[in-house]
Amino acid sequence: MARSRVVLGDLRVQVLERSGGGRSYTIVWADCSVDQEADPYLRTFEGSGSQRTYAYSLVDHLRWRLREGLTTETISLLDVKRYMGAVGAQVPMPYGQPWRVPPQRPYGTSALQVAAAALKGFYIDVCTRRGVNQELRHDLAVNRLPTKADRKRAFLGHVKTSMPANPLAPKRPPRRRHPKMLPDGAKPELLEAVNTARDEMVVRWLSDTSLRIGGLTGLHLVDLHLRENAACGECKSPHLHVCHRGGNPNRAAAKIKPDWRMVDGVITGGEIYRVSPAMISGYFKYMTTEYAKYATGHGMLLIQLAGAGIGEPWTADAARGMLRRAGHRAELPGRITPKAFRHQITNDVLEASGDPLVAKTVGNWASAQMVDEVYGHPDLHSPEFEAALQTVWGER
Repeated sequence: MARSRVVLGDLRVQVLERSGGGRSYTIVWADCSVDQEADPYLRTFEGSGSQRTYAYSLVDHLRWRLREGLTTETISLLDVKRYMGAVGAQVPMPYGQPWRVPPQRPYGTSALQVAAAALKGFYIDVCTRRGVNQELRHDLAVNRLPTKADRKRAFLGHVKTSMPANPLAPKRPPRRRHPKMLPDGAKPELLEAVNTARDEMVVRWLSDTSLRIGGLTGLHLVDLHLRENAACGECKSPHLHVCHRGGNPNRAAAKIKPDWRMVDGVITGGEIYRVSPAMISGYFKYMTTEYAKYATGHGMLLIQLAGAGIGEPWTADAARGMLRRAGHRAELPGRITPKAFRHQITNDVLEASGDPLVAKTVGNWASAQMVDEVYGHPDLHSPEFEAALQTVWGER
């Protein structure tokens, strides 16, 4: 039987607009009263992107718990595992009626990892704070032996004897060795399929850098230093600064949050990305035509070109939709996503340079080791791969 689309008990996530432009997230009931169990836990993530993610994961679990007639005092580890099975995890037990039914899809591995972390933290916090259900708290607060990777990541890792574990988390699959790249010839095909100078600029900027879509749609004009020897003094070549801002009107925000500041109208800090000549050309084409015609003075780079919000900041979801439709018009296989551009340029730079550190710097990745593990493998159809196989097979 399909689950009702009506929100049980009217539990929902409430977005709170802060005076400084930021946003906070909490969970409220039908009468707008704050859930006294979830709110203190979510407050511990104030100012981070985890607060929003955990709020939506947690409200889904609380709705399921309401349907099952469970409370914090009565729920057990077995019940929480049943919930994980109902949303998509593989659990060796009957979990009852599926919770996510069409058109919803079961959680993938990443979403299950997030849900497991949110639920463990929530129940340990609320059981400790209220002094209830110590059995569940004890079952969740387990440890495991540290792995070699744990010891490498930790300061004084050689003296570590245990690491926190999560009994709700699904087994993490091995790191994907072949991330989803763009189809062959995607860039020229997409440039032919787009309809506006803004969309052409987006395709070029995603193709020639490793920008994430949140960082791109969150750019302000002051973040762009598209000339030699800019006043910031941090890069001699044309570049841009991706700065995390919590109060953008289109709710776009950079994923990484290095410190940045504005001094005498000049941005310094943030994530720095080099800019190609083609990116600069596309920028001026867009600015002298569409932006000059429709911009409303908010200072953000990408704007809407149609509809009731014409001239207002363009959202990340709208940019994803544009790429998807352009891919369909160009008859490219699969779904064109912004992340595929990031994977593609990292793979291309590593192939051209042979140095994971260069690819790591170009892509602003966390570590060169990760770049080498994920992208540092030969193409199955490369000349070197073919030559090695032919030699081993005795064909050459």
